Amino acid sequence: MNRATSDAARAWRTDAIRRIEADFNRSADTHLIRIDLLRYPGISLYLKDESSHPTGSLKHRLGRSLFLYALCNGWIGPDTCVIEASSGSTAVSEAYFARMLGLRFLAVVPASTAAPKLDAIRFYGGEIHAVDDPRTVYDVAHRLARGTGGHYIDQFTYAERATDWRGNNNIAESIFAQMAAEEHPIPAWVVCGAGTGGTSATIGRYIAYQRHATRLCVADPVHSIFHRHFADRSVVSLPQDCASRIEGIGRPRVEPSFVPTVIDRMIAVEDAASIGAMRALSRRLGRRVGGSTGTNMVAVAELAAAMAHGGETGSIVTILCDGGERYGCTYYDDDWLRARGVDWMQHEALVDALFDA
Repeated sequence: MNRATSDAARAWRTDAIRRIEADFNRSADTHLIRIDLLRYPGISLYLKDESSHPTGSLKHRLGRSLFLYALCNGWIGPDTCVIEASSGSTAVSEAYFARMLGLRFLAVVPASTAAPKLDAIRFYGGEIHAVDDPRTVYDVAHRLARGTGGHYIDQFTYAERATDWRGNNNIAESIFAQMAAEEHPIPAWVVCGAGTGGTSATIGRYIAYQRHATRLCVADPVHSIFHRHFADRSVVSLPQDCASRIEGIGRPRVEPSFVPTVIDRMIAVEDAASIGAMRALSRRLGRRVGGSTGTNMVAVAELAAAMAHGGETGSIVTILCDGGERYGCTYYDDDWLRARGVDWMQHEALVDALFDA
């Protein structure tokens, strides 16, 4: 690379980082929604509403961090094709940032990904490469990166290191800052899911760094490797026929970004329970939430019951990961659920009961 080319690439990178930072500055922080749990007086629930990001999900934070990480490492230039393996939401956010920088973006997604997510990726200029076996997304992404001379941005490896867990307005710092004026400003529990493991790593490390008494619970689909690995570190992959229906969380293998040592507890959640909890919370809020938020709510219900049984008061914070608009043809379609044998209605009452005295 000659000096003129190097200077041009450096100028492009400087402007690319400026564009991403400007986008961040244009967005107010996501809301923290308080819900009183009438069933358990003295225990309050807070939802960190990540659906209000420009691309509609928690993964907007991750997409921004991954692009900045790759740019500052010199992995992405003005002509780089960016490739990602994703179940949808991360790819939506990364397509947004790729379009912002004028870059080609390829998303390797499971063929079962909800159609509205695919539409959102295409809306931001991304291209879809669907695979029938979700376990092959990694290898296919590597192959496409080699074939295009591009960069596989690899959320599953870099999620936990691309985010500054000490601060810089990461999700944990934002939660604790917003809780500062509440009755119980230091939550008893923070509940999140794990897809890459990056969010739980950030929150767990931040809690330790700030010396908070808060405990971290990760809610995981029952057909996911993470909770099994948490219980037994020798277990690193799922049987071939084991897969979760909850998009965005749960994985068939232990991802490099998953850090079990920062987690206090994991709760395994049946898919049907996630759907039932999702439906109950959606009615309470008057708007739809996604399936992974339902998974979180099942864990919240269990933790709140345990706190109440032990005579504890306090607060629980969980993440509203994304809106339910992308799941109208799946989780909110009774015929779709019935065809797959998902009996969600019996689980709906579990979360409904939290809101009733």
